[in-house]
Amino acid sequence: MPVRRLPSNPSLAHLKHQANDLLKDHAARSREAAQRVREFHPRFARATDVEIFAARLKLSDAQLTVARESGFPSWPRLKRHVEKPTDLDLPHHERIEDPIFRRAVDLIDAGDAAGLRAYLKQHPKLTRQHVTFEGWNYFRNPALLEFIAENPVRHGKLPRNIVGIAKIIIDAGVEKSALNGTLMLVATGRVPRECGVQTPLIDLLCDHGADPDGALVTTAVLNEMEAVHALIARGARINLGVSAALGRIEDFRRLLPKADSADRHVALALAAQFGQVEILRMLFDAGEDPNRYNPPGGHSHSTPLHQAAGNGHLEAVKLLVEQGAKLETKDILFHGTPAGWAQYAGWTEIEAYFRSQQKEPQQP
Repeated sequence: MPVRRLPSNPSLAHLKHQANDLLKDHAARSREAAQRVREFHPRFARATDVEIFAARLKLSDAQLTVARESGFPSWPRLKRHVEKPTDLDLPHHERIEDPIFRRAVDLIDAGDAAGLRAYLKQHPKLTRQHVTFEGWNYFRNPALLEFIAENPVRHGKLPRNIVGIAKIIIDAGVEKSALNGTLMLVATGRVPRECGVQTPLIDLLCDHGADPDGALVTTAVLNEMEAVHALIARGARINLGVSAALGRIEDFRRLLPKADSADRHVALALAAQFGQVEILRMLFDAGEDPNRYNPPGGHSHSTPLHQAAGNGHLEAVKLLVEQGAKLETKDILFHGTPAGWAQYAGWTEIEAYFRSQQKEPQQP
């Protein structure tokens, strides 16, 4: 889920209260608390709600969870930021402290191919160097190549020759992890798509060894369908989740029997998000729970019912409710119910359906 952005003048006392409240919610067996712990505490990344509730959670565990959901790797790092704040709202290039790295990013942003080529010859280690950012849940430790994606958005545009700029950096020598990280950012970014370079950049990165499989599910979750098809064209395998998002029923039926619980969970989130009713039915026949929060990387602050309602899929909403999806569950980030999501998005027919359901108590 997105990190909880800190206010401009964060209070350490308030953050300590958040950690204590998380401990209380955990003791009360709150599903929301379990989801927060699962996503942001590394020790519980694959734990079920039952396993999380059975664990003895210490104050230090709650503080680590609060720190990481605020975009910091540890409580001491969060505490240091509170005591000596930095402006987390500055564009990322303005937060780079290393002047040599900052100059290379400026050359990328200017589209100065000749200048960048010469600069990388002068500073050959730059292409394998990383910078560290805090206050985010992605783009935390990017390499130079990752700045070509304009994701997160810094200027809202890319140089016309950005494909050539990317090739200059790649030709100067980059790690495989930088290729894969850049592919993820390009495939999930709106600016590359809006500038007409998303597919050419995907092709360039895959030509040089980026793995199209690694970016496929997240790209589908973020509804970058042009990029989804570009990744498939470059050899990404259609898995259970992507077949659910695309409504590829025969592929889904073929893949479902061998899918594990994690795969089915992702598929449930995507089927609800894209209103794939027949696929939802198959997942419920396989025993999926409509009341689980979505998995990390799959709009995990929300449930399938939130996603179906917020995206305007009435038939999917009806099926989820028939299967026992709870109307009163609130999302973790905005504290809205599925009906609230429908109202915010302007889906009046779904709003009316929820009102009709609230007149009759749901089955326990």
